[in-house]
Amino acid sequence: MTPRTILVVDDEPDLQMLMLQRFRQKVRAKEYEFLFAEDGQQALDTLQQHTEISMVLTDINMPRMDGLTLLQELQGLSRDDLKTVIVSAYGDMANVRTAMNRGAFDFVTKPIDFTDLETTITKTLREIEKFERTKDLESQLTALNTDLDMAARIQQQILRKEFPAYSSDERFDVYAHMIAAKYVGGDFYDFFKIDEDRFAFFIGDVAGKGMPAAIYMAVCDTMLKAIGSEVADPGEVLSKVNTMLIPVSDLTTFVTVFYAVLNLKTGELTYSNGGHNQPYLVTPGGEVTELENVGGLLMGKFSFATYDSKTIQLQPGDRIVTFTDGITEAEDEQQVQYEEERLMEFLAANPDKPVTNLVKSLFLEVLKFAGSAPQSDDITALAVAFGKKE
Repeated sequence: MTPRTILVVDDEPDLQMLMLQRFRQKVRAKEYEFLFAEDGQQALDTLQQHTEISMVLTDINMPRMDGLTLLQELQGLSRDDLKTVIVSAYGDMANVRTAMNRGAFDFVTKPIDFTDLETTITKTLREIEKFERTKDLESQLTALNTDLDMAARIQQQILRKEFPAYSSDERFDVYAHMIAAKYVGGDFYDFFKIDEDRFAFFIGDVAGKGMPAAIYMAVCDTMLKAIGSEVADPGEVLSKVNTMLIPVSDLTTFVTVFYAVLNLKTGELTYSNGGHNQPYLVTPGGEVTELENVGGLLMGKFSFATYDSKTIQLQPGDRIVTFTDGITEAEDEQQVQYEEERLMEFLAANPDKPVTNLVKSLFLEVLKFAGSAPQSDDITALAVAFGKKE
């Protein structure tokens, strides 16, 4: 146990002996350690040599430098963890008032009542302990925020954000964006070319938010890209990834994923769904239809789950809009949700927008709808357009 060091500043020769006698049990128990100074200047010198001093107990009337001047000098030390208690006679209340205005924490009166002094010391040290705990928590919070900032930067590097992504390929276009509810999120998206004529893309939503969801999100993204680069069928990709996720998932961890492969020569879109929101097909004429549900349970929970694939034919100008439930479940100030109907109306009203503008406009629409209501979930959207770029 590290003793609390108390500096006693007083020019009375008998006070040192009285203090050591009165508190000898706490000194022996290494709860307190006393240092002594006979005036304010000597006290400042001692404080420079002993930074472990937590508390100063000082008289007012002393030679060379009095207690009030000492208080003024202590303010320049910028020691918020150092508390000062003034010792003064009853008839010296004006000075006590000045001392309190100069930052004294408390005062005791002369002649000293040692029972009262012990109570004051205990109270003062307890306040110092509270301050130190607060500083420790602030340091931990600062470190945590630093880690979260780094995690957010890493996550943004995982999420593709340099667009246009394939400016030299006129056969398609893609754009995606994510706004996390916290520093980092559990939503994710990604895309890549399997070969010259096949383009894979996916979107996912990990249960939960914050750092655990972000870590799981990174694992899912890595697995999907690794398996997807080797396996052509989306249903088989999800089946293999589901098997790989189960050993690294706990009771509350799972993920939903929509995964698709677009043949850039033929316009055939083959997709599979692992419990995710069904995307919408938007035609140039403004017709909005939900892709047929091919079943498929959420991933990372059930070893028996199977994932089927379905193929549809896209026409030039068609768009596939994928999203997470952070969009449809976004709430306004009255806790009314944005819902699928509003999303379909928005897509029907903007059939010809390039996918970049479409996604950006959708986010603006959702944020305007939510107004001042707090964002409770990550919001993410990914859109792919087939056909010659606008």
